[in-house]
Amino acid sequence: MAARVVLGLLLAANLAAAVVAFKPFGGSADDLRKEQSQLQDQLAAAQARLAISKKLVGKVNVASREGTDFLDRYVVDRRVASSTISEELNRMAKAAGVLLGQTGYSFQQIEGSDTLQMWTINVAVGGNYQSLMKFVNLVDKSSRFLIIESMQTAAPQQNSQVQPVQFKLDTFVRATAGSLDE
Repeated sequence: MAARVVLGLLLAANLAAAVVAFKPFGGSADDLRKEQSQLQDQLAAAQARLAISKKLVGKVNVASREGTDFLDRYVVDRRVASSTISEELNRMAKAAGVLLGQTGYSFQQIEGSDTLQMWTINVAVGGNYQSLMKFVNLVDKSSRFLIIESMQTAAPQQNSQVQPVQFKLDTFVRATAGSLDE
């Protein structure tokens, strides 16, 4: 009986040795190389995604900075918008040689923005064709981001070289959050 137990133990030990010799538990050398290759591929893919993410973060930062610079340069603060726009229109009218008539302002909230409004400016302008074209050119190149929405001519006065035109201009103004309802 003891010999049988010893033979069984030797057989089990031989089987265990055979399993270890022919199929190691950590995998064969080929299996380990394949796993290493897969892990290196995963690492390269993760590093590529990281590089793309870093580029995107850089682009978002540049876009944010450029957006802020654009707003600072072209959008008027609401507290001084009326006087600034009036001053700009007067300057352009004088440079173009046209006469400014009555000016009216209206505004609309911009959906999704707490700090921006679109202002519509209705202004009557009178002048000859060349001076009106110069005025349009100056409005188009204004540093105040004025957009000509429409121009409507009225019947010229009899015996007059002055052509009256009604301009509808749009621009944007900025205010602090919550102060747009004032």
